[in-house]
Amino acid sequence: MMLFGRLITAMCTPFTKENRIDWGKVEECIDRLIDTGSDAIVVAGTTAESPTLTHEEKLELFRFAKQKADGRAKIIAGTGSNNTEQTILLTKEAEEIGVDGVMLVAPYYNKPSQEGLYQHFKTVAEATRLPVMLYNVPGRTSVNMTADTMARLAQLENVVAIKEASGDLNQISQLVMQVPEDVAVYSGDDSLTLPILAVGGAGIVSVASHLVGREMKQMIEAFFAGNHALALSLHQKLLPVFNGLFMTSSPVPLKYAMSLQGWCEPNVRLPLVEMDEQEKAQAESWLKVLKTN
Repeated sequence: MMLFGRLITAMCTPFTKENRIDWGKVEECIDRLIDTGSDAIVVAGTTAESPTLTHEEKLELFRFAKQKADGRAKIIAGTGSNNTEQTILLTKEAEEIGVDGVMLVAPYYNKPSQEGLYQHFKTVAEATRLPVMLYNVPGRTSVNMTADTMARLAQLENVVAIKEASGDLNQISQLVMQVPEDVAVYSGDDSLTLPILAVGGAGIVSVASHLVGREMKQMIEAFFAGNHALALSLHQKLLPVFNGLFMTSSPVPLKYAMSLQGWCEPNVRLPLVEMDEQEKAQAESWLKVLKTN
């Protein structure tokens, strides 16, 4: 059934001031995420600034995360790209390292048709024995996988989960109805976690859980326990954080918020840039929510 749990964090990649991977902060981040309720961690996904990570850096992140998690949480490797052959190569290397699954983002920039999307994911899934999570995020890829295409892919034996970040609750509702019961549909947007649970979703692949993991886990557990009033209260309390983390390109606000806690440097790799003073001032309203937790 559900292999990856309910709360999955798409982990950022802490960098040193020289923009190299800060392995000490990566280790601290893994421990903190597990301690605050993450059932699984996505490594080298979009939040990790995957477009600017080298192939070798991704492999080392997979190895490091798998070793440091030490069975306490599932490690999902972000191996997707817009090049099918390169995706297969990285996926096979991740499998050799021993990760627990892979997340495959829809190919970006080249804008494949629905049939092209199907053939891409089918080809990659058939090249690995690992459990596969599909990732639909049209806001970043410029192509939307339809519910029909995702449901068709969900028939593949090792496609076990879908991260849906289209923001279209109608599409997500249709998807939940069409996929097999053993394929978990996750929200890809923190702010839609509760609505997607309400239409049959399994959980969230989160950015906000870096900062409010315990509260998010509490919200999810409250929903499934039938305490919808508590779940709604937590959703409303956390909504400013959910929205604030995307006030500019992710993970820029996340790294700024984490830097205020001493958890990492705020710097990101070009073409992303740090928040300017005006953006930092605008962030004060949602950062106040963190101070009350």
